[in-house]
Amino acid sequence: MGREAILKSVKQNKPELLQLPDINEASFEEDINLLETFKNNLKVVGGFVKEIDKKSIDTEIKVLHSNKTNIVSTTKKSALGTITIDKNTEPHTLENIDLAILEAELGVSENGAVWVTASNSIVRVLPFITNDLVIILKKENICLHMLKAYDQIAERHRDFGVFVSGPSKTADIEQCLVVGAHGAMSLAVLLI
Repeated sequence: MGREAILKSVKQNKPELLQLPDINEASFEEDINLLETFKNNLKVVGGFVKEIDKKSIDTEIKVLHSNKTNIVSTTKKSALGTITIDKNTEPHTLENIDLAILEAELGVSENGAVWVTASNSIVRVLPFITNDLVIILKKENICLHMLKAYDQIAERHRDFGVFVSGPSKTADIEQCLVVGAHGAMSLAVLLI
């Protein structure tokens, strides 16, 4: 079969489109403590979380990661960066990054996830190529669940964004848990 014949066959044999289900948002528990639920859920997925004062960000990062030397900070809230990057930085040059410090735009209470955009990470690969990741998040930017999170990001400029929840991990091979398989070995969220 040629390409055109294959495409024609696919078009003729498409299944019927199904309506998306109506989700009753009233069924979600609205009276939960967003902050405590976020913190608990982030810990469950292997992340570290701590509420701190905005002025003590660098002090806290130094306590958590005292031995890190190759540091990228994409936020003005931290002055610990030792390596400067910009949108033209070749991603392969970041393979030796020990620590990346980024800001998240929002957090999700139901799963401990944080939303990181291209403008927060500058180079898309940064949250995944670093050994350790520190995310700075304003407490007031935590929402209840993913439906609300998607509502908040729906009006954004269409660019790269990713929800990150805990350090990278997989148990695909013989159900053996491997941390850092395809991303950071640790994730710390500093709530300000």
